[in-house]
Amino acid sequence: MSVGLLLGSQRDRTSTTTTPTDTPTVTVTEETSPPPSGPLCRDETQAAAQGAGVPGPLTRVLRLRTKTSEVYICRDPAGALYYHANTGGNTWIEGKSALFLTGVTGEGDHYEVTATDGTTFSVTRERLLIVHDDGTKETQKALR
Repeated sequence: MSVGLLLGSQRDRTSTTTTPTDTPTVTVTEETSPPPSGPLCRDETQAAAQGAGVPGPLTRVLRLRTKTSEVYICRDPAGALYYHANTGGNTWIEGKSALFLTGVTGEGDHYEVTATDGTTFSVTRERLLIVHDDGTKETQKALR
C-alpha cells in the first residue's frame, strides 16, 4: 500500500511539473506614417523650425516668389504646416529679413497664418496678401 501511495504521489508531481504551458507569441509592430514627399525646404527653414522645436525634416508644399519676397509653405512629417518668408534676397536673418510662423491653415493652393502682432499672411501660387494689424492690405503678385 505504501508503494501505491508513493507511485501515486510521484505521478501527481510529474503531471503537474511536466504539463506544457501554451504561451502565445505576440508580435508588436510600430506603425509609422510615410515620410512626406517632395523637395526639402531651405536649410534656413529647417534651422528656424528646429529652433522653434518643430520636428523635421520639412518638405516644400508651395513656393512663391514676388518682387520683394520669397515665401515657403512647408510640412512636417506629422502633416503640420509652416510659413517661412524672406525679404532680404539671399540673406535670411530670422527676425529681421525672415519670418518663420507655425499654425498655418489651408490646403490645395491657399494657406493662411497670423503672426503674433496680428498681421495675416495669405498665400496662393498667384500672390501673397498681407493684411497688417491696422487693416491695411498689401498684395504682392507672383513673378512669372
